[in-house]
Amino acid sequence: MPAWFRRCIPTREQILALRFVAPFAHHLRDDSLWHANRHSVAKAVSIGLFFGLMIPFAQFLFAIVTALFLRAHIAISAGCTLVTNPLTFPPIYWAAYELGSLVLAKPAAPAEAAQIERSAVRIGDLATGWLDGFWISLSAAGLPLVTGLFIMACSASAIGYFAVHLLWRERRA
Repeated sequence: MPAWFRRCIPTREQILALRFVAPFAHHLRDDSLWHANRHSVAKAVSIGLFFGLMIPFAQFLFAIVTALFLRAHIAISAGCTLVTNPLTFPPIYWAAYELGSLVLAKPAAPAEAAQIERSAVRIGDLATGWLDGFWISLSAAGLPLVTGLFIMACSASAIGYFAVHLLWRERRA
């Protein structure tokens, strides 16, 4: 890891010293939660990808709590939730909806497609608010979206886990 990159990343001590982390710091002091080895990183990638795709809010928090319970690397788990971000969110959710529709053998009804399109336009409308528009879109997509997200989250989680195990090479000293 380059030195300039290490300077940008806060240390464990700096993170544990933060005021909002202080109530939970005693849970986060365990070295195994911060030590990168094949098993902890594989679990962390799996957790982060699952929550990054499955849950549209507070992904970071869910990933950290789950990593804590499963003894996975906390920082990597939280970082992997960034698989969904403002740039990747629309195509991922569109693909999830299409996948869910395919699996459920439920083609989008013209009225349902029009509802989704109208709500997508409302997301950008400042009068409605982006959060209201987001929930309208999710409710219009319904079961196909949730089904597709669940399939994608489980698949990405398993692929991430096995990819780390396959690609991780121990250094020989």
